[in-house]
Amino acid sequence: MSYQPLLMSFDEAAELSKDLGKETLLGKALTRDIALVKSYIEEVGIEVPGHGEAGGYEHNRHKQNYIHMDLAGRLFLITKDEKYRDYIVDMLTAYATVYPTLESNVSRDSNPPGRLFHQTLNENMWMLYASCAYSCVYHTLSEANKRQIEDDLFKQMIDMFVVTYAHDFDIVHNHGLWAVAAVGICGYAINDQSAVDKALYGLKMDKVSGGFLAQLDQLFSPDGYYMEGPYYHRFSLRPIFLFAEAIERRQPDLDIYHYNDSVIKTTTYSVMATAFPDGTLPALNDSSKTISINDEGVIIATSVCFQRYEQSDTLQSMANHQQDVWVHACGQTLSNSVANATEIKPFSWGSLFLTDGPEGEKGGVTILRHRDEKDDDTMALLWFGQHGSDHQYHSALDHGHYDGLHLSVFNRGQEVLNDYGFGRWVNVEPKFGGRYIPENKSYCKQTVAHNTVTVDQKTQNNFDTATAESRFGQKHFFVTDNQSLQGMSGSISEYYEGIDMQRSVLLAELPEFEKPLVIDVYRIVADKEHQYDLPVHYNGQIIRTDFEYQVEPKLKALGQDNGYEHLWNVGKGNVEAGSLITWLQGDSYYSLVTSGCDKAELIFARTGAKDHDFNLRSEPALIHRQSGQNHVFASVLETHGYFNESIEASIGARGLVESVEVLGHNEAATVVSIKTTTGNVYRYAISNLAEEHQAAKQSVSFAGETFEWNGAFALV
Repeated sequence: MSYQPLLMSFDEAAELSKDLGKETLLGKALTRDIALVKSYIEEVGIEVPGHGEAGGYEHNRHKQNYIHMDLAGRLFLITKDEKYRDYIVDMLTAYATVYPTLESNVSRDSNPPGRLFHQTLNENMWMLYASCAYSCVYHTLSEANKRQIEDDLFKQMIDMFVVTYAHDFDIVHNHGLWAVAAVGICGYAINDQSAVDKALYGLKMDKVSGGFLAQLDQLFSPDGYYMEGPYYHRFSLRPIFLFAEAIERRQPDLDIYHYNDSVIKTTTYSVMATAFPDGTLPALNDSSKTISINDEGVIIATSVCFQRYEQSDTLQSMANHQQDVWVHACGQTLSNSVANATEIKPFSWGSLFLTDGPEGEKGGVTILRHRDEKDDDTMALLWFGQHGSDHQYHSALDHGHYDGLHLSVFNRGQEVLNDYGFGRWVNVEPKFGGRYIPENKSYCKQTVAHNTVTVDQKTQNNFDTATAESRFGQKHFFVTDNQSLQGMSGSISEYYEGIDMQRSVLLAELPEFEKPLVIDVYRIVADKEHQYDLPVHYNGQIIRTDFEYQVEPKLKALGQDNGYEHLWNVGKGNVEAGSLITWLQGDSYYSLVTSGCDKAELIFARTGAKDHDFNLRSEPALIHRQSGQNHVFASVLETHGYFNESIEASIGARGLVESVEVLGHNEAATVVSIKTTTGNVYRYAISNLAEEHQAAKQSVSFAGETFEWNGAFALV
């Protein structure tokens, strides 16, 4: 038999069938998928709904139809049960019967509509998965079956994507990836090499203006980072790997997995490596707080990378965390490896710096990771890349947030200093049609919604996308060769007129502390005096402070615009000598100790103001408000203690850090002092010189005392 299904040969399917009923990762995935398809067929059967709103019943029914067709296709090959084959044929025939008569759906934004969905992106996804299912039953169909399904469904869909919406097909963007992958996979499934070639090389067939190869060449930085952030990056993995696997099987001469120095591997590892220790992906730009490495695209990528690239311990650890594999030959290889392993450690990609921009010239993201003897990971992330929008596609798809030098921290299984993420009701049709809510722009994108400095209660780059796209941060240093003292630093310039900012974060392991201290030194150089607000977004219950504060008797918003209108002013206190705040989150205590200055205030805030539709989550924030010209915020985040309400246990509720002081700062260096309740004093020097001048021996004097050290930073 010459015809082979797109993603799985008949011989591979026979091998996969050996895991049926087993307790391996693959066996469990098969058991789950069999139950899902059985339930769907019995409860829904064959239904082709009409048009509906984004996230509504019709939308979800079309989506569930293609998901279950795809599952049924692989299950048919593996189990040889004809009910799966019949389900796919009946469903595709039902769609082919009505598709030619359908008018375009109604678009609610700038995305062009399909005939099934409100935007062609979803139509691309439908065709991709339906084509995979079709290839699984192709060898069983009569010529009449093939002609109806191909002529009245798939060919009309291809024509819509490459002719009607040709102006979108060649766009290098994550939506463009889905378009070319869908057309290419469908072309393979129906033996239309002309469609495949358009998908590979673009409509001009030049491999530059469009097509899958152009996407792989142009979409990512040299380190594989995607400008829109991990949320949209992981969304790109499905079309990349599904199309790549089809290419590898149908056109192996292209050697797609090693194309452009194995860019598929590079970009996949890039998104995987940003994950928090619990697997959640950080919310850089428009991002869901619930997307993790358990996403379907990451699961597929983990399985394929393990077979196609390297059988590494890290990928094995990823699969063990996911407790899932792709139902595929690659997934079987990984499943067997996990089953045969004697010990699998929690996954960790270590500390790393990922560049942003097509040449790696537009800043990036730095991540520090520290693992203790209990395999608990502390992770700090500093963001200073380019604005995460892509205006060559659609101006409405500006997913960028205005938060240069944002800081996130994670340890003990939870995000400690957090990012709000996007404001969107995904697939909740009664709530704004499942789309981005107005507060996504008025709050979530605003600088104050992130853990970085706002100046005079304004948003960076005046909340102007064109301005933001013209600017980007730069790495100041990134040094991780000493596990006990790692450091990262980034800078941004002119995000506010006349102001430069540099943020340095050290992860310091010291004998008297339970966990590494997160030392945060935020330096501002300005042409005149300003008000500086440093928000800290956290979750938990305030336990104690070392300053007096007043609770507002009547709630009112902190401001009128730039996101401040959505923050309730809950209370405030004067903190000229600095501040200490301890909160309880889960079973851990966290103390944030921050330096002070003349007329310094600490504001207790909470989201929810001017939110008449109750769209925003109610979450607390601390805002350190200080004024000056050239200025430094110095803070230390200490993790300590243990709390268990069920057994009435509280240990170490008071941390050891007592105060943080800025001893001095200038163009050469910043020196901060950390005093503990045990009488110890730790002083850290951070170089403010350009990176090429940091390696030499450095010296700085403040208040008559001279500090000397080597490198970008040091304990002095």
